[in-house]
Amino acid sequence: MSVLSEEINVLDLLPQRPPFIMIDTLTHFDLKSAKTIFKIREDNLFCQDGVMEETGLIENIAQTCAASTSFKQRNASVSEKIKIGVIVLIHSLDIKRRPLVGEILETSMTIEEEIFSTILILSEVHTGNETIAVCRMKLLLTDKSPD
Repeated sequence: MSVLSEEINVLDLLPQRPPFIMIDTLTHFDLKSAKTIFKIREDNLFCQDGVMEETGLIENIAQTCAASTSFKQRNASVSEKIKIGVIVLIHSLDIKRRPLVGEILETSMTIEEEIFSTILILSEVHTGNETIAVCRMKLLLTDKSPD
C-alpha cells in the first residue's frame, strides 16, 4: 500500500507536538516499510549554527517508525488505540555527516524482525542521492496511548 503525502496528517500519527516534530509527511507505507520527508528549518530544536545535531537524526528515525506503526495500527482496527513506542536499543548508528538547515531528509525504515511488541528496524536517512545516516534500532510498543 502506498500513501500520498497529502492524505496523512503526521500530527494524527505521533504523540509528539510542535516544536518536537521531526517529520513533515509520511510518503510511503506498506506492512514492512515506510518513508518520510522532513525539511530542516533554522528554528529546529536540534539545530545549532546551521547544522542538525545527531540527536535530531535519531529522533527523525524514531518518528518515522512511530508514524509507520501508528498508521498500521489505525488501519488494522478502528477501535484499537494507537500504542506509544519507545527506543530500547540503538544497535548500530553510522552518521556519515550531519544535515544542514534547508536540506530535505528522506528517511526510510524497514522492519527486519517483529516479535510480539518488539520491533527491530533498519533505517537510512538520505538527502538527495547521499546517504547520511544508517541505523538499526529496537523499539518496544507499550500499552500506553497518547490520549
